[in-house]
Amino acid sequence: MKIAGMIKSSLIDFPGLVSCVLFVPGCNYNCFYCHNRSLIDGSYVITDPRMVIQFLEKRVGLLDGVVITGGEPTLRSGLMQYLAMIKAMGYKIKLDTNGSSPDVIKQILSEELCDYFAVDYKAPASRYKEICGNGANADVVLETIRLLQHHDIDFEVRTTVIPQLSEADLLTMAKELPLLNKYVLNRYRKPEKFIPSDIQRVSKTPYSSLELQHLASAIAHVQPNVKA
Repeated sequence: MKIAGMIKSSLIDFPGLVSCVLFVPGCNYNCFYCHNRSLIDGSYVITDPRMVIQFLEKRVGLLDGVVITGGEPTLRSGLMQYLAMIKAMGYKIKLDTNGSSPDVIKQILSEELCDYFAVDYKAPASRYKEICGNGANADVVLETIRLLQHHDIDFEVRTTVIPQLSEADLLTMAKELPLLNKYVLNRYRKPEKFIPSDIQRVSKTPYSSLELQHLASAIAHVQPNVKA
Protein backbone atom coordinates (compact mmCIF):
# COMPACT_ATOMS: atom_id res chain seq x y z
CA MET A 1 0.00 0.00 0.00
CA LYS A 2 1.69 3.20 -1.18
CA ILE A 3 1.28 6.41 0.81
CA ALA A 4 2.10 9.78 -0.76
CA GLY A 5 1.72 11.98 2.29
CA MET A 6 0.28 12.42 5.76
CA ILE A 7 -1.30 15.11 7.92
CA LYS A 8 -0.60 13.97 11.46
CA SER A 9 -3.54 15.73 13.09
CA SER A 10 -6.67 17.33 11.63
CA LEU A 11 -9.82 18.74 13.20
CA ILE A 12 -11.73 19.27 9.94
CA ASP A 13 -11.39 16.15 7.76
CA PHE A 14 -13.44 13.66 9.81
CA PRO A 15 -16.68 15.14 11.20
CA GLY A 16 -16.53 15.34 14.98
CA LEU A 17 -13.19 13.53 15.32
CA VAL A 18 -9.50 14.31 15.58
CA SER A 19 -7.92 12.42 12.72
CA CYS A 20 -4.78 11.60 10.81
CA VAL A 21 -5.10 12.06 7.03
CA LEU A 22 -3.31 9.70 4.64
CA PHE A 23 -2.91 10.55 0.94
CA VAL A 24 -2.84 7.65 -1.50
CA PRO A 25 -1.28 8.10 -4.97
CA GLY A 26 -3.01 7.40 -8.28
CA CYS A 27 -6.32 8.48 -9.75
CA ASN A 28 -8.42 7.43 -12.73
CA TYR A 29 -9.89 10.93 -13.11
CA ASN A 30 -8.16 14.07 -14.36
CA CYS A 31 -10.25 16.96 -13.04
CA PHE A 32 -8.80 20.22 -14.31
CA TYR A 33 -9.16 21.85 -10.87
CA CYS A 34 -7.53 19.01 -8.89
CA HIS A 35 -5.59 20.20 -5.82
CA ASN A 36 -3.55 16.98 -5.64
CA ARG A 37 -2.36 16.90 -9.24
CA SER A 38 1.02 15.42 -8.29
CA LEU A 39 -0.80 12.27 -7.10
CA ILE A 40 -2.73 11.53 -10.30
CA ASP A 41 -0.20 9.36 -12.15
CA GLY A 42 0.62 7.34 -9.02
CA SER A 43 4.39 7.96 -9.09
CA TYR A 44 4.57 10.43 -6.20
CA VAL A 45 5.33 8.35 -3.11
CA ILE A 46 7.17 9.90 -0.17
CA THR A 47 6.02 8.05 2.92
CA ASP A 48 6.97 4.54 4.08
CA PRO A 49 3.66 2.78 4.85
CA ARG A 50 5.32 0.91 7.72
CA MET A 51 6.26 4.25 9.27
CA VAL A 52 2.63 5.31 9.04
CA ILE A 53 1.48 2.18 10.87
CA GLN A 54 4.13 2.77 13.55
CA PHE A 55 2.94 6.37 13.93
CA LEU A 56 -0.69 5.26 14.30
CA GLU A 57 0.28 2.62 16.86
CA LYS A 58 1.91 5.34 18.98
CA ARG A 59 -1.13 7.62 18.67
CA VAL A 60 -3.75 5.11 19.84
CA GLY A 61 -5.86 6.93 22.43
CA LEU A 62 -4.71 10.35 21.19
CA LEU A 63 -6.29 10.29 17.73
CA ASP A 64 -9.89 9.23 17.07
CA GLY A 65 -9.81 8.37 13.41
CA VAL A 66 -7.94 8.01 10.13
CA VAL A 67 -8.96 9.54 6.81
CA ILE A 68 -7.86 7.75 3.63
CA THR A 69 -7.90 10.15 0.68
CA GLY A 70 -6.07 10.65 -2.57
CA GLY A 71 -5.76 10.36 -5.42
CA GLU A 72 -8.34 7.60 -5.48
CA PRO A 73 -7.82 5.05 -2.68
CA THR A 74 -10.06 2.37 -4.20
CA LEU A 75 -7.51 1.82 -6.98
CA ARG A 76 -4.89 0.45 -4.56
CA SER A 77 -4.60 -3.35 -4.39
CA GLY A 78 -3.51 -3.29 -0.74
CA LEU A 79 -6.35 -1.11 0.49
CA MET A 80 -8.34 -3.82 2.27
CA GLN A 81 -5.38 -5.11 4.26
CA TYR A 82 -4.34 -1.59 5.18
CA LEU A 83 -7.84 -0.66 6.35
CA ALA A 84 -8.00 -3.87 8.39
CA MET A 85 -4.69 -3.06 10.13
CA ILE A 86 -5.89 0.44 11.02
CA LYS A 87 -9.28 -0.83 12.14
CA ALA A 88 -7.62 -3.43 14.39
CA MET A 89 -5.96 -0.58 16.29
CA GLY A 90 -9.39 0.74 17.24
CA TYR A 91 -9.52 3.75 14.92
CA LYS A 92 -12.62 5.01 13.14
CA ILE A 93 -11.98 5.20 9.38
CA LYS A 94 -13.25 7.67 6.80
CA LEU A 95 -12.73 7.03 3.08
CA ASP A 96 -12.77 9.80 0.48
CA THR A 97 -13.64 8.52 -2.99
CA ASN A 98 -14.67 9.70 -6.44
CA GLY A 99 -17.18 6.84 -6.45
CA SER A 100 -15.75 5.10 -9.51
CA SER A 101 -15.30 1.67 -7.86
CA PRO A 102 -18.62 0.43 -6.44
CA ASP A 103 -17.33 -3.15 -6.28
CA VAL A 104 -14.51 -2.09 -3.96
CA ILE A 105 -16.94 -0.08 -1.83
CA LYS A 106 -19.19 -3.13 -1.64
CA GLN A 107 -16.29 -5.23 -0.32
CA ILE A 108 -15.35 -2.57 2.25
CA LEU A 109 -18.96 -2.50 3.44
CA SER A 110 -19.20 -6.28 3.65
CA GLU A 111 -16.04 -6.41 5.78
CA GLU A 112 -17.14 -3.40 7.88
CA LEU A 113 -13.82 -1.63 7.39
CA CYS A 114 -15.07 1.97 7.22
CA ASP A 115 -17.25 4.12 9.44
CA TYR A 116 -17.80 7.13 7.17
CA PHE A 117 -17.57 7.82 3.45
CA ALA A 118 -17.32 11.02 1.44
CA VAL A 119 -18.22 10.70 -2.25
CA ASP A 120 -17.60 13.44 -4.79
CA TYR A 121 -20.35 14.11 -7.31
CA LYS A 122 -18.58 16.51 -9.61
CA ALA A 123 -20.91 17.57 -12.41
CA PRO A 124 -24.17 16.80 -14.22
CA ALA A 125 -23.95 13.36 -15.78
CA SER A 126 -23.87 14.84 -19.29
CA ARG A 127 -20.78 16.92 -18.39
CA TYR A 128 -18.80 14.35 -16.38
CA LYS A 129 -16.19 13.62 -19.07
CA GLU A 130 -15.80 17.33 -19.79
CA ILE A 131 -15.06 18.13 -16.14
CA CYS A 132 -13.29 14.95 -14.96
CA GLY A 133 -11.67 13.43 -18.05
CA ASN A 134 -12.55 10.66 -20.48
CA GLY A 135 -12.44 7.91 -17.85
CA ALA A 136 -15.21 9.46 -15.74
CA ASN A 137 -18.71 8.00 -15.58
CA ALA A 138 -21.47 9.58 -13.50
CA ASP A 139 -23.64 6.44 -13.62
CA VAL A 140 -21.00 4.46 -11.72
CA VAL A 141 -20.72 7.21 -9.10
CA LEU A 142 -24.49 7.19 -8.62
CA GLU A 143 -24.32 3.41 -8.23
CA THR A 144 -21.81 3.87 -5.40
CA ILE A 145 -24.02 6.44 -3.69
CA ARG A 146 -27.10 4.21 -3.90
CA LEU A 147 -25.02 1.32 -2.51
CA LEU A 148 -24.07 3.40 0.53
CA GLN A 149 -27.69 4.39 1.05
CA HIS A 150 -28.77 0.77 0.92
CA HIS A 151 -26.29 -0.16 3.67
CA ASP A 152 -27.47 2.64 5.95
CA ILE A 153 -23.94 3.86 6.77
CA ASP A 154 -22.87 7.43 7.50
CA PHE A 155 -21.74 9.23 4.37
CA GLU A 156 -21.83 12.57 2.63
CA VAL A 157 -21.86 13.60 -1.00
CA ARG A 158 -19.74 16.61 -1.92
CA THR A 159 -19.61 18.93 -4.90
CA THR A 160 -16.87 21.49 -5.42
CA VAL A 161 -18.79 24.32 -7.06
CA ILE A 162 -16.36 25.32 -9.77
CA PRO A 163 -17.23 28.51 -11.72
CA GLN A 164 -18.16 26.37 -14.72
CA LEU A 165 -21.18 24.95 -12.85
CA SER A 166 -24.30 27.07 -13.13
CA GLU A 167 -27.37 27.09 -10.92
CA ALA A 168 -29.10 25.03 -13.61
CA ASP A 169 -26.25 22.49 -13.49
CA LEU A 170 -26.54 22.16 -9.71
CA LEU A 171 -30.29 21.70 -9.96
CA THR A 172 -29.77 18.95 -12.56
CA MET A 173 -27.26 17.27 -10.24
CA ALA A 174 -29.62 17.54 -7.29
CA LYS A 175 -32.28 15.74 -9.31
CA GLU A 176 -29.86 13.04 -10.54
CA LEU A 177 -28.82 12.21 -6.98
CA PRO A 178 -31.06 10.23 -4.64
CA LEU A 179 -32.41 12.11 -1.63
CA LEU A 180 -29.36 12.55 0.59
CA ASN A 181 -28.97 12.91 4.34
CA LYS A 182 -25.96 15.16 3.78
CA TYR A 183 -25.03 17.06 0.62
CA VAL A 184 -22.17 19.55 0.90
CA LEU A 185 -21.36 22.31 -1.58
CA ASN A 186 -17.70 23.29 -1.28
CA ARG A 187 -16.28 26.58 -2.47
CA TYR A 188 -13.80 26.40 -5.34
CA ARG A 189 -10.28 27.74 -4.95
CA LYS A 190 -7.67 27.87 -7.69
CA PRO A 191 -5.16 25.00 -7.51
CA GLU A 192 -1.46 25.75 -7.25
CA LYS A 193 -0.61 23.16 -9.93
CA PHE A 194 -2.57 22.75 -13.14
CA ILE A 195 -2.10 21.89 -16.81
CA PRO A 196 -0.95 25.10 -18.57
CA SER A 197 -3.66 24.77 -21.22
CA ASP A 198 -6.26 24.97 -18.41
CA ILE A 199 -5.13 28.42 -17.25
CA GLN A 200 -8.37 30.10 -18.34
CA ARG A 201 -10.55 27.43 -16.73
CA VAL A 202 -8.80 27.47 -13.35
CA SER A 203 -8.56 31.28 -13.28
CA LYS A 204 -12.28 32.00 -13.52
CA THR A 205 -13.66 33.94 -10.56
CA PRO A 206 -15.06 31.56 -7.92
CA TYR A 207 -18.48 31.96 -6.39
CA SER A 208 -18.48 34.00 -3.21
CA SER A 209 -19.66 32.49 0.08
CA LEU A 210 -22.91 34.44 -0.28
CA GLU A 211 -23.41 33.17 -3.84
CA LEU A 212 -22.75 29.63 -2.66
CA GLN A 213 -25.43 30.01 0.00
CA HIS A 214 -27.83 31.21 -2.70
CA LEU A 215 -27.04 28.17 -4.84
CA ALA A 216 -27.68 25.87 -1.88
CA SER A 217 -31.04 27.56 -1.30
CA ALA A 218 -31.90 27.19 -5.00
CA ILE A 219 -31.66 23.37 -4.84
CA ALA A 220 -32.96 22.87 -1.30
CA HIS A 221 -36.44 21.95 -2.53
CA VAL A 222 -34.84 18.90 -4.22
CA GLN A 223 -32.07 18.20 -1.68
CA PRO A 224 -33.31 19.65 1.64
CA ASN A 225 -30.19 18.48 3.53
CA VAL A 226 -27.81 20.57 1.42
CA LYS A 227 -25.38 22.96 3.05
CA ALA A 228 -22.67 25.31 1.81
